[in-house]
Amino acid sequence: MKFSEKWLREWVNPEISTQELVEKLTMAGLEVDGFEYLGNKFSGVVVGEIVEAEQHPDADKLRVCKVSVGSASDEDLQIICGAPNARAGIKVAVAMIGAVLPGDFKIKKAKLRGIESQGMLCSTTELEIGEDGDGIVELDSQAPLGQDLKDYFELNDHVIEVDLTPNRGDCLGVRGIAREVGVLTQTAVTEHKPKALAPEISDTLPIKLSAPQACPRYLGRVIKGINPQAKTPDWMVKYIERSGVRAIDPVVDVTNFVLLELGHPMHAFDLKQIEGGIDVRMAKQGEKLTLLDGQEVELTDDTLLIADHNKPLAIAGVMGGEHSGINSQTDNIFLESAYFDPIAIAGRARQYGLHTDASHRYERGVDFELQRTAIERATELLLDIVGGQPGDIIEAVDHDAMPSKRHLRLRRQRIERVVGFPFADDQVQDILKRLGLKLTANEDGWDVVVPSFRFDIDNEESLIEELVRVYGYNKLPSRKPQAEMAMFDQPENRVWKNDMRDVLVKRGYQEVITYSFVEPEFQLQLHPGIEPLPLMNPISSEMAVMRTNLLPGLVQTAKFNINRQQNRIRIFELGLRFINSGDTLQQIPTIAGLVCGLRNKESWNTDGVKVDFYDLKGDVEALLQATNKSYDFDTLHMDILHPGQAAEISVDGHAVGYIGKIHPQVQQEIDLDMDAFVFQMDLAPLSERQLPEFKPLSKFPSIRRDLALVVADSVNGGELLDFIVKNGGNLLTDAHIFDIYKGEHLEPGKKSIALAMTLRHPDKTLEDAEINAVVEKVVSGLAEQYGAALRN
Repeated sequence: MKFSEKWLREWVNPEISTQELVEKLTMAGLEVDGFEYLGNKFSGVVVGEIVEAEQHPDADKLRVCKVSVGSASDEDLQIICGAPNARAGIKVAVAMIGAVLPGDFKIKKAKLRGIESQGMLCSTTELEIGEDGDGIVELDSQAPLGQDLKDYFELNDHVIEVDLTPNRGDCLGVRGIAREVGVLTQTAVTEHKPKALAPEISDTLPIKLSAPQACPRYLGRVIKGINPQAKTPDWMVKYIERSGVRAIDPVVDVTNFVLLELGHPMHAFDLKQIEGGIDVRMAKQGEKLTLLDGQEVELTDDTLLIADHNKPLAIAGVMGGEHSGINSQTDNIFLESAYFDPIAIAGRARQYGLHTDASHRYERGVDFELQRTAIERATELLLDIVGGQPGDIIEAVDHDAMPSKRHLRLRRQRIERVVGFPFADDQVQDILKRLGLKLTANEDGWDVVVPSFRFDIDNEESLIEELVRVYGYNKLPSRKPQAEMAMFDQPENRVWKNDMRDVLVKRGYQEVITYSFVEPEFQLQLHPGIEPLPLMNPISSEMAVMRTNLLPGLVQTAKFNINRQQNRIRIFELGLRFINSGDTLQQIPTIAGLVCGLRNKESWNTDGVKVDFYDLKGDVEALLQATNKSYDFDTLHMDILHPGQAAEISVDGHAVGYIGKIHPQVQQEIDLDMDAFVFQMDLAPLSERQLPEFKPLSKFPSIRRDLALVVADSVNGGELLDFIVKNGGNLLTDAHIFDIYKGEHLEPGKKSIALAMTLRHPDKTLEDAEINAVVEKVVSGLAEQYGAALRN
């Protein structure tokens, strides 16, 4: 928020410099982004009067002006000017020889088409004090000749810009800032309380609250017979323009002035355009409204409207409609002042591609007791500027839907516990009362009533924060922290997320963090058949649904890096995926990874081989081994994965995820330039490890027996190993595959799998009969279940 320091000092005027004022605001949590001294814009510019203006003899668009600057010069100045409004008898801004204009532009004597010019007549744009660059400044006829223009325009002022946090909507007005300054400097604040005006006419409009939860209070007033040709006074234009708001016409300027002064948005309608009365209601789906900026919007049924009995007039708390707006012919107006629930307004402006001063304030919360003061203040200003006859204030209110003031408890012991040292009672009372809170002492502290303009104070800690903020964070004593240190039990079988990170980082991976919001079409491409949950108010169309797996973010990251000439990518993410299950939303902790490109970093001693399925499988196995549980990789058919390079991952017999190569067709659809291999696993089954049990090593030798089995191509080697482990008995200590052969000397459709079995007895040396019995049991079982035969 921007505001004029001079305007602020009309409310509260502490005896401190601008720099000190800015520092106090910043240290109190109202961070000042910057402040600008307006008097630095130019120098050497004075009030002058054009005495004569004649056509330049050698230029159609130039005029030779004789300019008087009063006592500042003995003779009239001859100045060449090309402005279309340069004429005799008007007061103007004259940049004298030696003057410096914005942009460090220095005025010197010059000749234009052979005629000497002794200065320059300036426009508001050239002086950076306005936006009218079509002609030179025309000053009031009473402007004193020779007066420094900085004094005339009261430019000995600073514009201060405060970057307010969303919880401090009460400071989105000069009144709120003044309250803060008054507390911080212990200076009295001069309240500008408007008088309650007696009605001069009996005209009213019926007001109906059809959506009282969204708008529980609405006030209006009819004012007839205003002067539409009146001009906004310079003092008001100065203040609103220094606050970053453009002056338009007196009625709109007054509503903007009240918004900037009190922090309460207002709106004025052309009374002739209102049919019947006012109805504050929700929009009908598909209803249309042309706004003040000329944009036609199609409304949704969650939008609050100000309407008459036949049509919408404005989007409540956002922007008025073009048809009912004030124009140069308007002589009767209806003035609006309302309280809208912040939830009803939040996001509505953004929904229609808008952001207005009104929506900015209503979204953060407006004082629910300020409506009558605001409408009285606006009426007072309007009658002074445009005249007219006011009617009585019309008020519609639903008391059941209105918010109420909060009642809180503040304890002395709690203050000392949170802050670290006690506050004196009189200090607590002084600070909180200056902030507008009402205190009643009790045995252990105070009962506190929070004012209606402080939405952010909702618990005891908020009150303590206010004490510390006003007291000064930099004044708090420095003390060493004192706390009892206790060791918490750390379950030995817990597998922490950092353990998993360490495993993958040591294998060359980098962790990424991607958005949980993804593009709907892209999500369905990488997880077909699962409908993602849409967001009610998405940031953009590319972030409109919740991700159902982690692949969209990983793939987008990979594409980003591939497009920047990265030829080796290994990334992983730990995060949540969101599955819509009936009336509930499952949030599943997940780990996922993606590899593509070269197996090793490019070097003179590497062969440039690209990663394959088994590279990723080895990385996944390293993760699974951290759990010390049994795991399996089983054949998997999944639409997004290559049918010959995909597997389901199981831990202790339960499926936990998958691994595989992205299907070439999917790879083409998502515009991925490299073959990519991905995995995804649920974290819950991996979060606990099977603790190892110590068994003494056998002193006796192990015996190895190799089996070469001929089986059908369709038989999975993993199934053979599982069978051997289950049927090998207690003597079997290891079984693994060491060779697979297809080709010559084997029938078509057959393959040879060579397995090694290691046997050992803990208490004695094994005899051949014991070994042969185990081998024969395994071989006969394999023959019976899988049709396996020993290879000759």
